[in-house]
Amino acid sequence: MLIKVLVKPGSKKGPLVEEKAEGITVYLREKPHDGEANEALIKLLADHYGVAKSCIEIRSGGRSHQKTIEIIGK
Repeated sequence: MLIKVLVKPGSKKGPLVEEKAEGITVYLREKPHDGEANEALIKLLADHYGVAKSCIEIRSGGRSHQKTIEIIGK
């Protein structure tokens, strides 16, 4: 399953996942420094969808706010 994700790192709202028609918006407290926000994103999405972290992969946008995420097994 591929999903479009808009990531908002350094947010005081986070951690929070909002599902919308065009994809999801994820608010994270972690800053985009040394991959901390991407790691937090994977952990949060794994918890949200009830899958292992190894089932979540960033397909594109690793250094961008807009990402395409693949969830294997969903």
